Amino acid sequence: MRKTARYASLAAAGLLALSSLTACANDAASSTADTGSDSGGGKGESVKIMVGGLDKVIYLPAMLTQRLGYFQAEGLNVQLLSEPAGVQAETALVSGQVQGAVGFYDHTLDLQTKGKSVESVVQFSRAPGEVEVVSDKAAGDLTSPKDFKGRKLGVTGLGSSTDFLTKYLAVKNGVNVSEFTPVAVGAGPTFIAALQKGAIDGGMTTDPTVATILDKKAGKVLIDMRTPEGSQKALGGPYPSSSLYMQTDWVNGHKDTVQKLVNAFVKTLKWMSTHSADEIAAKMPADYSQGDKALYTQAVKSTLPMFTDDGVMPQGGPETVEKVLKSFNPNIKNAKVDLGRTYTTEFVDAAK
Repeated sequence: MRKTARYASLAAAGLLALSSLTACANDAASSTADTGSDSGGGKGESVKIMVGGLDKVIYLPAMLTQRLGYFQAEGLNVQLLSEPAGVQAETALVSGQVQGAVGFYDHTLDLQTKGKSVESVVQFSRAPGEVEVVSDKAAGDLTSPKDFKGRKLGVTGLGSSTDFLTKYLAVKNGVNVSEFTPVAVGAGPTFIAALQKGAIDGGMTTDPTVATILDKKAGKVLIDMRTPEGSQKALGGPYPSSSLYMQTDWVNGHKDTVQKLVNAFVKTLKWMSTHSADEIAAKMPADYSQGDKALYTQAVKSTLPMFTDDGVMPQGGPETVEKVLKSFNPNIKNAKVDLGRTYTTEFVDAAK
């Protein structure tokens, strides 16, 4: 589903209207990545990748790979495009607008039940990197997912991974998915404004939005899933989230290209594992910090524990994702999911 509004007004009535988003193929890829001086020219084999929010720290490896020049080193001309939510990146992929999507691995399971064969080819993370925050106004009464009943809870988009995880936390804590209202508010300024104006009582988001909320004292952290330990506590195991996933037929027909992409991403993950948050933040486009470099660096530091250093799917991760989705999604609950078809280690193994 594609958002046709960019949330210019965040009055409560407008936000509720946004919960029924309309689809429009021509609305894709409104934001093209600023490749920066480190990315080189436009020469090489062309690949388009849609990212579910280029400035989100959970998807940082996409732009960082471009900035480090690793795509160019592999002979690739990668165009990074951006959408506000992972569900929109998924839509762009399955409609053939792009060759790859950087988004949550859980979409590969959801799509399989809909007859689409999509697989993760390199796994960036072993935890969601997501945080459930609650507004200061609601913090006294909203102290755990048990209190979700009757609440308006922000998600990046309906059908997004933030939507999936919110529903799981609710069901796990005895609240039916019909007993609260998910509200599509995107991330960044739109999410923060919704929280401040009372259009949502809380919601799930990532850094740098989390860091900004805490800095503005607009809300508090309810559940932190930016680390493997946080994922274990909230979800019962590792939760592979951000990844590069592609349509299986395209992967099988373009293995050389996929290998080059994976090579580049694995180099980036290894680079991240040996550099500080300050060094990583310094490589990113200047506008990502929104004028506060220290706050952005803190956002990167808080989220770094979620990333793998080799692109390999964490052991037990697919099973955790399946358990989470089966808890609330009737399509998956009543379907037999072949987890072996939702990811491949062929390319990361070769990259190593």
